[in-house]
Amino acid sequence: MKIYTKKGDKGQTSLIGGTRVPKSSIRIESYGTVDELNSYLGLVRDQEIDKEYIRQILEIQDRLFTIGSHLASDPEKAKMKIPGLFDQDIINLEHWMDEMDKELPEMRSFVLPGGHTTVSHTHVARCICRRAERIIVDLGSHDHVEEIVPQYMNRLSDYLFVLSRKLTQDLGVEESPWTPRM
Repeated sequence: MKIYTKKGDKGQTSLIGGTRVPKSSIRIESYGTVDELNSYLGLVRDQEIDKEYIRQILEIQDRLFTIGSHLASDPEKAKMKIPGLFDQDIINLEHWMDEMDKELPEMRSFVLPGGHTTVSHTHVARCICRRAERIIVDLGSHDHVEEIVPQYMNRLSDYLFVLSRKLTQDLGVEESPWTPRM
């Protein structure tokens, strides 16, 4: 099987189910942004971080492929069985955050992203996640999106924020609180 088909040369692509849509459609934008996040999480995973975080990120990347499959399917025509996304996937994110939070100082202000390249990469992943969530919510206002998908993305962005704080601590760098000028 060749990777190129030439079917998309005129700006159209197929959803799971066969429906042809413009590559600029919000459905394509939604799963394309999820794919961007998944790739960026690969960069975060490639940093020198605790093996437990690597394990968690691998699980998240698997879940993002599942989400991408849901978003790439024509809700009316797809007959292919798509892997499931479950409440337990959200519970896992919450559990991992709770475990990290136990070791973190209380947050008293917003935190400026940065301090270490690994922390910065994690913040960029969080921002991509938020963008993907916004696009998915927009798609859901026009077309069917499983309710659990935006919930997972919302929780994932929270997880990435907590992970960035935990990595700041693990790497021994100082958090920079945002102090608004009045």
